[in-house]
Order: sequence, then structure tokens, then C-alpha cells
Amino acid sequence: MNYRRMGRSGLKLSEISLGVWLTFGRQVDDSEASQILHKAYELGVNFFDNADVYAKGEAEIVMGKAIKDLPREALVISSKVFWPTGEGPTGRGLSRKHIMESCHASLKRLGLDYLDLYFCHRYDPETPVDEVVRAMDDLVHQGKVLYWGTSEWRAGQIANAYGIAAQWGLYPPAVEQPHYNMFVRRRLEDELAPAAEDLGFGLVSWSPLRSGLLTGKYNQGIPSGTRLDRHEWLRGVITDENVAKVQELTKVADELGVGLPQLAIGWLLRLPQITSVITGASSLKHVEENLESSKVVEMLTPEVLERIDEILGNKPEPED
Repeated sequence: MNYRRMGRSGLKLSEISLGVWLTFGRQVDDSEASQILHKAYELGVNFFDNADVYAKGEAEIVMGKAIKDLPREALVISSKVFWPTGEGPTGRGLSRKHIMESCHASLKRLGLDYLDLYFCHRYDPETPVDEVVRAMDDLVHQGKVLYWGTSEWRAGQIANAYGIAAQWGLYPPAVEQPHYNMFVRRRLEDELAPAAEDLGFGLVSWSPLRSGLLTGKYNQGIPSGTRLDRHEWLRGVITDENVAKVQELTKVADELGVGLPQLAIGWLLRLPQITSVITGASSLKHVEENLESSKVVEMLTPEVLERIDEILGNKPEPED
């Protein structure tokens, strides 16, 4: 396993990490979830990503049980705040009240004293950014959060948070978690990567396989029991054009002697601004296959990268 610095911070994350968005508390039972997390840890993963809304909080409970017998100092555990977790207008967003209460609730479910990373799960246009920065700064000073970050924020929004933090001597966001894969590229490559270089924050990307499209398993339709079969709202990623591109990308992977998922994940790691790629896994086999992706980076010669760009074309999908 390779480890990369999270931007200009001193924290190092495994370049491939484990996220539990649609698996823990839902797709896999508690015992299997624990085995998956432990296998990832044994193979060098140190960053485990979670959120308060995953499985309505159950994902944090499952992860908390799974990490009990692992050394806390070796783990980087994250959670997030923004989406509704309580009743009424104060049960969502990035108000100081919701941030504080959500952090305490996540710590309780995870059975932890502190979170290594705490993300603002979306930008909140109804809360002043200075209120958000001050609340996160207070959590850091209280020892409940070590580093805070953003998820799906625009580069300008992050820069604004940096400016406020600099003005008042507060902790700025240290990491952004963007949606990034072969089909969703524009925002990260055009905005976030340059901003990360300038401001010094890390990037930990999610959905590297475009909800399973880049596994190739949807080339002949949507098999029963798959993620797109269970979650109808994700089916928009399956188009004839996208499937045709996946079929061509599969040929590239075959020529390199790797699986298509490994090519897709390794391709993300080509960017030096990427700290870690958050992968999902519903089996031990998935963990092992995902972690093989690191070896692909050295195979990505200029010729291979040019061929991939030709297949993907110059019209990436609109951002979600």
C-alpha cells in the first residue's frame, strides 16, 4: 500500500480507502462488514469513510463495532454532516447547532472520542460560511475533530472558507471529497485540482466506478440484485453511449492484463492532487481486487492515457 499526504497537512492516508455508503448496515450483514473492514486494514488501508446518514446511522454503529479491536492510532475515521438526521428545520444543514449535535451523535454511534476527519457533506447556502468555519474550529479545539473538510463544494466556496479562516486565525478545511471518475471529470480537473494545489487541501474522491458502470457488469443490461437494480435513482448512468465506452475501456484493461475496475481506480491515482480514492466493497474479493489498482499507475504511459481520453471523448457527463 502506498500512502499520500493529505494536501499540505502531515496526515498520510492510504491511496485506496474503504467507504461504506451503500454496504454497511444495508447490503452486507454485520459479521461480513467486520471481515471486509479487517481485510482492508490487513492489506494496508488506514482510511475508513462514513457519514451520519448512511443507512440512517446504522453504518456508523456497524463500523464502530468492527474497529473495536483495532489500534485507534492506526486508523483514520471520518464522518459527515449536512443531510437531515433529525426533526424540523434544525435537523439538517450546517448551522452551528446541527454541526455540534451531529458530531456528538456520530461519536456516540462509532464509539469514539474523536473523528480524524469531519466533512461538511454539502455546501449550505442558508448558513453563513463563517458560522461553519467557527463551528468546525471549535470542534478541533475541543479535541472532537482532528481535521475538517468539505464534500461536493465548489473551488470558490472552499477558497472563501480559507479566507475566513485566515482572517480570524481559525482552522481551514484540510480536505475536499469530490465525485470523480472517468465519466464525471470536469469539476475536479478544471476547478478542484488547481485549487488544491494553490490552497493546500487534499482530495479524497468517491464513486470511482460510477456506481458499478466501470465494472462492465451492466454491459448487457441490469442484472437482478445489483446496485442499480436495488437503487432505481442510479439507473441514469446506463446509456448506450456509456456502455459503448466501457466496452472499449475493457479492451484497454485486457491489453494491460488488469481488470476494468482496477484500470478505472488506477487512472484516478494518476493525479498527484488525489490523496485517496474511496472504494466500496461488499465482499472480501472486492477488497482484494480494489487494492490491486495501485499497480496500474505505472502502466499508464502517455500513449495509454491518450487512448483512454480518446475513448472517453471531450464531453464528460454533467456533474450530479
